Amino acid sequence: MVLSTRSMTSAEIREAFLRYFETQGHTRVASSSLVPANDPTLLFTNAGMNQFKDCFLGLEKRNYVRATSSQKCVRAGGKHNDLDNVGYTARHHTFFEMLGNFSFGDYFKRDALKFAWEFLTSTEWLALPQDKLYVTVYHTDDEAFDIWNKEIGLDADRIIRIGDNKGEKYASDNFWAMGDTGPCGPCSEIFFDHGDHIWGGLPGSPEEDGDRFIEIWNNVFMQFNRTADGVMHELPAPSVDTGMGLERISAVLQHVNSNYEIDLFQDLLKDTAQIIGLDTTTIDAEAANNNSPVQYPASLKVVADHARSCCFLIADGVNPSNEGRGYVLRRIIRRAVRHGNKLGATGTFFYKTLQPLIKVMGQAYPELEQQRSRIEAMLVREEELFAKTLEQGLKLLEAELSNLKGNVIAGETVFKLYDTYGFPADLTADIARERNLEIDESGFEKEMAAQRQRARDAGKFAVDYNSVVKVEGETQFDGYDATQGQGQIIAIYKDGVQVAEVVEGDEALIVLNQSPFYAESGGQVGDTGFFKNETGIFEVQDTKKSSGAIVHQGIVTMGRLAETQQVEATVQADVRDATARNHSATHLLHAALRQILGAHVQQKGSLVASEILRFDFANDQPVSYAQLQQIERLVNQEIINNTPVQTEVLGIEDAKNKGAMMLFGEKYGEEVRVLSMGSMIDTQNFSIELCGGIHVKRTGDIGLLKITSESGVAAGVRRIEAVTGQRALDVVQKADADIQQINQLLKAQKDQTVERVQAAVEQSTALQKQIEQLNQKLANFQAGELLSQVQTVSGRSTLITTVQATDAKALRHLHDGVKSKLANAVIVLAGIDGDKISLIASVAAEFTAQIKAGDIIKHLATELGGKGGGKPDLAQGGAPLNEKFDQVIADLPNWLEQR
Repeated sequence: MVLSTRSMTSAEIREAFLRYFETQGHTRVASSSLVPANDPTLLFTNAGMNQFKDCFLGLEKRNYVRATSSQKCVRAGGKHNDLDNVGYTARHHTFFEMLGNFSFGDYFKRDALKFAWEFLTSTEWLALPQDKLYVTVYHTDDEAFDIWNKEIGLDADRIIRIGDNKGEKYASDNFWAMGDTGPCGPCSEIFFDHGDHIWGGLPGSPEEDGDRFIEIWNNVFMQFNRTADGVMHELPAPSVDTGMGLERISAVLQHVNSNYEIDLFQDLLKDTAQIIGLDTTTIDAEAANNNSPVQYPASLKVVADHARSCCFLIADGVNPSNEGRGYVLRRIIRRAVRHGNKLGATGTFFYKTLQPLIKVMGQAYPELEQQRSRIEAMLVREEELFAKTLEQGLKLLEAELSNLKGNVIAGETVFKLYDTYGFPADLTADIARERNLEIDESGFEKEMAAQRQRARDAGKFAVDYNSVVKVEGETQFDGYDATQGQGQIIAIYKDGVQVAEVVEGDEALIVLNQSPFYAESGGQVGDTGFFKNETGIFEVQDTKKSSGAIVHQGIVTMGRLAETQQVEATVQADVRDATARNHSATHLLHAALRQILGAHVQQKGSLVASEILRFDFANDQPVSYAQLQQIERLVNQEIINNTPVQTEVLGIEDAKNKGAMMLFGEKYGEEVRVLSMGSMIDTQNFSIELCGGIHVKRTGDIGLLKITSESGVAAGVRRIEAVTGQRALDVVQKADADIQQINQLLKAQKDQTVERVQAAVEQSTALQKQIEQLNQKLANFQAGELLSQVQTVSGRSTLITTVQATDAKALRHLHDGVKSKLANAVIVLAGIDGDKISLIASVAAEFTAQIKAGDIIKHLATELGGKGGGKPDLAQGGAPLNEKFDQVIADLPNWLEQR
């Protein structure tokens, strides 16, 4: 395969890389989701090896030992956070693609380095000039040095040894580790020399941070297993993990120094400029005259880069929110919108960047087109929400400025506006300048530094990879059609250590060569039950999977059990059956949701247990009661139809062609189990999904489905909980019993329930209004009596008093009555209602320069162990009634005297 380096697009480079490694026996593997599957240690997928982590740990075996992929990655949170550098450097991105090749115990250093060198330098592939390449190795890795020098033929002065340059042993740019424990090893990086016209030095030199010598490829050799005591143990099957940034190698091959000058970004930047309405006539002309890429402004680069990360994150199911992944996405969107506004963008514009992104990346990543409507709707909503947020931020800023002493806005205030309200610091600075004010930049940076440290700390996951049970061998699952079976014990673990036997009272993990127990997967909980033989009984409390083995977790309740023994394994059948009903109902529910709400509905999580089913799905709006009734009716119609549930094992492409729904981000092998259920609609069943779980034989076995709740769990994610079978009947009968009891209380017939309840509510509302009117009259009467308690404090008319049996609402009425009769005063009222205290304070406008109502309430609440606050002229709070109360109120005049 010969490609001219002058004409290679980013898409061609991506394809060339994958095709080269396919010719070297590697299996091409699709990019995984940006949301890591079953990996709590990662905020986002940030490297090509993430989806293969269990393969490297020995917890998962695939039907290949060599793989290659182009992995979409995001680094914008946790310890891998490039966000603040994006747009201002040549190579920082929030979203990038990582080309990688991997070996799981197959080839090692020699083949890895030769593959990399051939692909980069061979005239059949990229044909990079060899004299432009340098490599690094870990300082003690003589094996890698010799391969580069003696076998590949690279001059010794082009091979740089890098030692422990990060403060401790094995802490080096050329030593990689999965964590503080677990697989680790040396690595060898390949650098490209952009030329002496660019500042920078070789790796290891004082000028290494320059842009002349750029790392383009890293070959990681997983050679050791580091235990908690720091000891390095040779791995029995060393592996290889490599990564090469597509954007960086594209810049090299397209003879540019910045990633933003490659074809992919130039097209995206050009279209984004048009969307914003940015006049690029001058810079276009300069580029044409110099025969060079257009030098777009930094803010436009931010918008283009962020368009990639935002659109891909939403496509992979992330929704903007105020925590976790959703918070990072929201922050990226707001940063992009802010930079677009700086360039002159008006109205909602950011969603329009999806179309040019599809144009340049849609062929490689079809999910962008498939999720178009959802991505655009989400971005529009976030832009509109941000506009409101800016409005709220301006109001808060105005309030802060009205109380400002001096001409400097505190760094804490600037940070609060930025962090809580998404109000950009530079916008705060602009407003400050307009009013001849300054912002405390050092204070703001101090707060920002503390936030970055919190983010870094949140990204440090203390995972001991050696604590994970690694089981050799596989368990044959015999449970699709049975709840009993025979099996031989092939491994026993106690306290994480493999043992020969366990005795009564021992908690243990037991692995059989074959088992009817279903291991937790796909949202379905693991089976429970017991093993027994002539020597003992083992109660199975949970069942999980480790690679190909089924691991039974539980306790020995009688006797002893030992390796190689045969046991009779019995699943708790009634619990299994109830779980199966809920699992099959979940599939019908998913299909019904898509019919009623639309095809945008995607599963975002599920729990299938014997007592309940829980289903999380993508939807921007709450599901109305009428829609829930439609969904419930549709599912129960399929249950009534009592059609057979069919399963078949198909190749992944055949499953796609059949129309099987695949959950985005899940890992699927070449062969998958396809579950079809429900009536035929045109040529397809009501529900077709990939699923390895336990299900009923016919839809009628579910009995009945009853939705018990619908709620929101995150921005754009809703949750439905439901029950089936006997539990569904229990819910219906309980509701009927409640109505019967209500009718008895109201002395109503069954068909009069709503009418009688409505009448009772109307009567209660009318009585409440009467009570309110009487309270106001009482408050006015009490207000007149309280005027006799007015005293003078620091020259101000001041009323401080306590009122018994008064809640917060009544206290507010009383305050208003007092204030109407007592102008130009400080008023502090405390209402006691049981064991609670309500507080209210007001300060006449002419006194707020000296004393503020909010300060009074904060003082009282702090002293009494409560909370409260408010504006300078009016504030409220509350606290628990305690022994300090009388003294705190008595001391309040002295406190006011000091103000």
